[in-house]
Amino acid sequence: MDVRLVFCTYPDLDGAQALAHLLVERRLAACVNLLPPMRSVYRWQGQIEQAQEVQLLIKTCADRLEALTIAIQQEHPYELPEIIAISPSAGLPAYLEWIRVQTREET
Repeated sequence: MDVRLVFCTYPDLDGAQALAHLLVERRLAACVNLLPPMRSVYRWQGQIEQAQEVQLLIKTCADRLEALTIAIQQEHPYELPEIIAISPSAGLPAYLEWIRVQTREET
């Protein structure tokens, strides 16, 4: 399946919304869901840290994943942003096709 679901966290809602708009505007994502703030606990540079973050669920296609990754890295404030892409094993065919259409590069 060529559709991908990409997970990315962001430190604040305003920045997450701006990133979501940019990704959809550039047709790198068909849709981005922003989940309510959550508490993340992680190890960074040898220390256990915790932070409030917004989870982005980004719907895209495999052929747009590299450009999406580059855009996130350019716009994201973290030195090492979370970018994890998974391939769904199934989905509503019409919705999956909608993702494909919405992420096609404009010609």
